[in-house]
Amino acid sequence: MNNNESVTIHIADNGIGMKEEVKQRIFDHLFTTKGVGKGTGLGLAIARQIMVEKHGGTIEVNSVPGQGTEFAIVLPANR
Repeated sequence: MNNNESVTIHIADNGIGMKEEVKQRIFDHLFTTKGVGKGTGLGLAIARQIMVEKHGGTIEVNSVPGQGTEFAIVLPANR
């Protein structure tokens, strides 16, 4: 997709960022950083599935510990 055929949404924060091992698993089904019984770990896995399978787009995460995290969602403009 080139920029004329897609829409990109950036969502960023200036929080503590993610460790590399968390970043590598962030979209895994049932993965959570919360304690046992505190989270289902489904949100980002489902979000990625919707973006990729239903809309033909992508969702990526960039994070630097101590500097924050950014999610980039790219969706086709004419789908």
